[in-house]
Amino acid sequence: MVAKLRQNGYNVLYIAESFPSISDTEVLQITLNESAILLTKDKDFGELIFKLKFTHKGIVLVRLSENMSSFDKAEIILKAFQKHFEEFEEHFSVIDEEFIRIR
Repeated sequence: MVAKLRQNGYNVLYIAESFPSISDTEVLQITLNESAILLTKDKDFGELIFKLKFTHKGIVLVRLSENMSSFDKAEIILKAFQKHFEEFEEHFSVIDEEFIRIR
């Protein structure tokens, strides 16, 4: 997913590459500092945003089947970003095989 987005002109900071093993709150702080949208598979960010009211620049939760190929996942995510990137800013969004939900 990271490579596909980078190949298509998106500036991607991959937390596991640059900051392995940091906390979710530290991840959110980095995204705020960088004015970046967070792309994640971790549902815990929903709790941080909705229950604990953490500030964010946008979170996109990826809910794609583990059985789906990496290529297919990357294609779905790329198409979602191409179509909805501006809408993802300041919102909590979910990308699923069937839909994209933006709150």
